[in-house]
Amino acid sequence: MNAGQIINIYRWWFLEREKLQINRFFLNLFVKMEAAMGLMRRMPPKHTETALSALLSLLPHHSSDLLSQVDQPLQVVCDVDNGKEFILCEYNRDADSYRSPWSNKYHPPLEDGMYPSSELRTLEVEANEVFTVYRDQYYEGGISSVYLWEDDNEGFVACFLIKKDGSKYGHGRRGYLHEGGWDAIHVIQVGPEEEGMAHYCLTSTIMLSLTTNSETSGTFSLSGSIRRQMKADLSVEDGHLCNMGKMIEELEGKLRNQLDQVYFGKTKEMVCTLRPPPELLLPMPLPEARNP
Repeated sequence: MNAGQIINIYRWWFLEREKLQINRFFLNLFVKMEAAMGLMRRMPPKHTETALSALLSLLPHHSSDLLSQVDQPLQVVCDVDNGKEFILCEYNRDADSYRSPWSNKYHPPLEDGMYPSSELRTLEVEANEVFTVYRDQYYEGGISSVYLWEDDNEGFVACFLIKKDGSKYGHGRRGYLHEGGWDAIHVIQVGPEEEGMAHYCLTSTIMLSLTTNSETSGTFSLSGSIRRQMKADLSVEDGHLCNMGKMIEELEGKLRNQLDQVYFGKTKEMVCTLRPPPELLLPMPLPEARNP
């Protein structure tokens, strides 16, 4: 074996060693990210902000991925220009300011903020008006906001948000809950129109938390989140807003049914198993004594 062959062998060995180290590095990053996302999926919504802040301090290199993939309970501020409240999220944020769907202004003011095109802004205004009616009919109050922006694939993205404070101190009209909240996040990616058709990809996330406090049942807390996706190719003859509204209504109905079956149904089954209702605890008749 000559010197050139030996050099080539060492060169190949060093390259393979570097590849192995790079693969281990990315595998380590992937494992950490998967562990973090698994933890956040099991975290109650009311503790999401605290847990996310702790993860960001532990994994600073994953901050952008965590902030973009973890859904947090929605926050609300008031638009001082018209006195209406709007919802804060990552989709209307630029730096430390948030754009209002009502006035199309950033709060706090931002000089070079990102704004939708005039065509999308017109659709955004119409979507907020329609979604307000949808919210009142299905939620009996609450706060809703819709944001639209351009996509890199010659389409656009729409985000429909609903926040309902169901406590007796918030938007709850019946006053059954001591504390409670419903946060709905619907993000729709709309592809470019082709021969009168468009591709829609809807990702919906529901975060639910409720707490009751009464003399009869004591304190009971239940919280969780669920996420589902729906895709469809629809005709744009009736407009994008009509198609997006139908998809949101259908998927949100399915999510409500799943929450009712999984959270409330399973909880009721467990409670009734551990503490059967009084009507099921009837005294068993004792066998009659036989005469000798």
